[in-house]
Amino acid sequence: MPKPTTADTEAIDRLARTQQRLATTGQLCATGLASSTATRRCAPGGPWQRLLPGVVLIQTGKPDIWQQLLAAVLFAARGASVMSGHTAALTGEAVLAIYGVRGARTDRADVLVGADRRLRDRSYVRLHTTRRWPPTLRGEGIPCVRAVRAAADFAAHEPSPDRIRTLLVSTVQRGRCHPDDLRAELHASHALRNPAARAVLDDLRVGIGSIAEGETRDTLLRAGIPDPLWNPTLRTPTGTFLARPDAYWPYEGVALEVDSAEYHLGITEYRATLRRRLLLESHGVGVLSVTPTLVRDHPEELTRAVLTKLHLATTRTTRPRVVLRP
Repeated sequence: MPKPTTADTEAIDRLARTQQRLATTGQLCATGLASSTATRRCAPGGPWQRLLPGVVLIQTGKPDIWQQLLAAVLFAARGASVMSGHTAALTGEAVLAIYGVRGARTDRADVLVGADRRLRDRSYVRLHTTRRWPPTLRGEGIPCVRAVRAAADFAAHEPSPDRIRTLLVSTVQRGRCHPDDLRAELHASHALRNPAARAVLDDLRVGIGSIAEGETRDTLLRAGIPDPLWNPTLRTPTGTFLARPDAYWPYEGVALEVDSAEYHLGITEYRATLRRRLLLESHGVGVLSVTPTLVRDHPEELTRAVLTKLHLATTRTTRPRVVLRP
């Protein structure tokens, strides 16, 4: 059996450098490497490994998570340009993890392929056919869809409303996509066929900006409390920005702040929070503060406090000196 030429070795090294030490068998054959040689190198005790059908890891050590995700795309791709994102692209929860969305897992690879493909799922790889091919880009060196498509594809198949809310709201909260774009993508991708996704869409519609706000809204609605405005902008009568409370009942002039200790540990942030409340109170807005833990553990106390605050607000003779602005 002839040994690979120097040119073959250089081509293989180039694949290893540019594709996280991964290559398809087709790419290896294109370098002139005999298929029998590749098979021998992937045998037990050899220097290479076969991660998925047609995908070789050019190293002996255990693959990291990014190598596993790229291997899933290479397994599903076809043609000469397997890294182009034109025939296979990563989507779903793993993409959200790449974009830094809190709570997103990488233990499964959801891969988009064309509607005419007849591949089957393998190991940790789940294949999803589509006739609406999205724009793609590289994240951690992996061909993947944009965050808005990844979130919609995740919502289409996830059975847990809590997980959908967590990841979709976190995607918006981190600025990875605009709520309006996400709503449009949920409709276009038919994700709303999933009842769990439909339940979260209403949160996006009213402007919920965090998981804690969504849980608070659930508690208030269950108690029959009228839905407030979520994250509205309040200004002084002269137009100066005043605050953007989490929830606000404009007729009663009552604001609710859901303060998570996770975001208010620093002294600077704590002082800013106190000053915002003082500004609201000084302009006639009644302010209630609560933490996510109190919402979950003591919902009855929250609803009683809100109802009391709303009732007392209707008995006062002066109106808050604030103006709502979009």
